[in-house]
Amino acid sequence: MKNVLNILIIFMLVLLFFNLFWWNNSTPKTWLDISFAPNNYTVPASVKIKVSNYTDQKINLNACTNLEIRKNWEKMSFDENFCKKYENFEVDKKTVWEISFQDQYEKFKETWKYSLEVNLSDGKKFTSDMTIGNKWTISKLFTYAIYAPIYNLFIWLISIFQGSFGWAIISVTIIIRLALIWPQHRTMLSQKKLQALQPKIKKIQDENKWNQQVIWIKIMELYKKEKVNPFGSCGFLFIQIPILLVLYNVILSIKDHSNTYYLYWALNQFDISSINFNFFDLNLLQNWWTQWLILAIAVWFIQFIQIKLSLPKIEKPKKEWIVLEKKSWKDGYNQMMPDPEIMNKFMLYVLPVMIWFTTYAFFAGLGVYWWISTLFMLFQQLIVNKILNKSS
Repeated sequence: MKNVLNILIIFMLVLLFFNLFWWNNSTPKTWLDISFAPNNYTVPASVKIKVSNYTDQKINLNACTNLEIRKNWEKMSFDENFCKKYENFEVDKKTVWEISFQDQYEKFKETWKYSLEVNLSDGKKFTSDMTIGNKWTISKLFTYAIYAPIYNLFIWLISIFQGSFGWAIISVTIIIRLALIWPQHRTMLSQKKLQALQPKIKKIQDENKWNQQVIWIKIMELYKKEKVNPFGSCGFLFIQIPILLVLYNVILSIKDHSNTYYLYWALNQFDISSINFNFFDLNLLQNWWTQWLILAIAVWFIQFIQIKLSLPKIEKPKKEWIVLEKKSWKDGYNQMMPDPEIMNKFMLYVLPVMIWFTTYAFFAGLGVYWWISTLFMLFQQLIVNKILNKSS
């Protein structure tokens, strides 16, 4: 075993030496590369060509003369507007830029292997290959069952609100929350009841600390007696995760022309360029300082209030279990039991900060969705609290 470890250490040292010295010395100080990025796509494909210019000179390209893309050995042609757009494509020195073919996605609707050949005026030549394939069955099912309907809902609402992306996000958020109102209501009831049972659960654990099997039996009996499902929130979480992922991807790629591949026949004449991404001085596809000052703080505040309302009013606990404590007995039995008050404080103060950071890190459109969604949940929480107060 010792010899094996020595060999591994020697191997890692040799690898580190080559990475630090040999590889760096063998790599040229300046280089230029033009290639597909990435080199694998699925239909519909928003093909991109990445130009990495780490030389000391600017590079001028004409996408329709310097670049040749071939499918099945036949040269592809692109429309006049695209050629004018990239007629004199300039890439400054020490920069990386992209040539996007997203508005030419119909040229790449066939699954095939495509090749790129770049011929510059100074005689330099670059070649690259790219493959376009179909989505896997699960991915295709997810796309057509969830992504496409939500994307079409966005486009329909944007057309109703005369191009306003912000009002479309708010409307989609409300529609989704209304569709999930019943499972969300059951989850809130379950969470509230479960939190109220924490003192009783702590008492069972203290009284039966020598027998874990008895603890679990009595806790399950308590759940049954109080009609509480400890896993009640898990089902709603599994519903929310794919919806959040779809919303993130739809908002992020809403201006990608290849998404028109999923448009239903009634919306296939929609013009993506007509979408207005400015909403009350917020660019919904960016995260500028205004988002940090306004949107992120607003999301943090509303999330704090919602969690505050969701927590039960717990009487001040005894000193024996105010903090996270570890009790030891002579026979070696150990028990580590977190205090419900500490867990509640974590949810109340730490979780909203995490939400604030997420809002600040991502684009403003996601923050708008989160704020409206949390505001909706806040009013729903008030209703749940009123119901439980009446029943108690």
